[in-house]
Amino acid sequence: MADTDDRRAFFATAAKGTEGALRDELRELRLPAVKAERGGVRFGGTLRDAYRACLGSRIAVRVLQEVARFRCTDGDTLYEGVREAYRWDEVLDVRRTLAVTCALKNSQLTHSAFVAQRTKDAIVDQLRDTFGARPDVDKSDPDVAVFVHLVKDEATVYLDVSGDSLHRRGWRAKGRDAPLKETLAASILRLAGWDRVRPLADPMCGSGTLAIEGAQWARRIAPGLARECFGAERWASHDATQANVIDALREDFRACILPASESPDVLATDLDARAVAQTKENARLAGVPEIQVMQQDIAELGPAEPAGHVVVNPPYGIRLAAGDALIERMAYAFRTLPGHRISAICADDALVRGLKPLKPSQEHALWNGDLECRLFSWDIA
Repeated sequence: MADTDDRRAFFATAAKGTEGALRDELRELRLPAVKAERGGVRFGGTLRDAYRACLGSRIAVRVLQEVARFRCTDGDTLYEGVREAYRWDEVLDVRRTLAVTCALKNSQLTHSAFVAQRTKDAIVDQLRDTFGARPDVDKSDPDVAVFVHLVKDEATVYLDVSGDSLHRRGWRAKGRDAPLKETLAASILRLAGWDRVRPLADPMCGSGTLAIEGAQWARRIAPGLARECFGAERWASHDATQANVIDALREDFRACILPASESPDVLATDLDARAVAQTKENARLAGVPEIQVMQQDIAELGPAEPAGHVVVNPPYGIRLAAGDALIERMAYAFRTLPGHRISAICADDALVRGLKPLKPSQEHALWNGDLECRLFSWDIA
């Protein structure tokens, strides 16, 4: 069985444009050899370090362990590379299931289904030689998830340590249309420069994602504590020693949680009564019922004491139904908040134009799914 103290290479994936925020977060989690790259952040360390990332990262989407890297130009070199580069019986036996996914770019192999099939064949053939039988495939809920990244004819093979996507915190009772993913909301708060000291307000809260992420972050409630099981806990190598390691990490994170009385005020408002009800329920399920939630138009937003930080994800792009009238109400509200910082994620510059002559003090590009956005911040004098 593999030891949790073995040194390994890991890659934490992130939404495009949030890699720098994830890098800073993983450094705060004291993970070694952290380096941001396109699509995520590499780090070294042990399986214990990967568990710490799964438990503590608000921004990572998945945590992957690199198990093989080799030159790959056709199906045969892919098969041999996967079969020979790793002992698959370390994580798989005939009682466990697997699934293979892949991403291809600028390579001679161009069909993802073929790459996934040949990778699966290499794994199960090796295991058949070892056990005399092969594991089954389960694409919806595998015990072991394998990911192949093939770029410029170089294949990197990963095991998914995290399992299900880390944006699923386990508290969302009922999302509204196009909810902001929790991992992206956490990135926005960090990139916007919220210090977890000033009051935080989201005047268009939807299902409450920004406010809930902010309240949990301020109280040091690790997002992974709500997860019953991570991917690596279903591997064949997961034994009592490894179970004790992750149990101890969970206790360490629980011990860091601050009481609500030591966190800043967090306000979530929305004009829609359904959004208000959903935010209240989500906040309760997330363990932060202290969030102040109320039904209110954004034009009624008043200043906080002390001056706070407003972070908002307004309707934009194809979802923007209220048009210029909404922009005018937002601009009116924001101009009446001296000393506050305003941060908004926008798909265009309509709000920037609406707030003229005020100029953004900060602009950052990031992606909400396939939609390119800008995170603008204004410091109101």
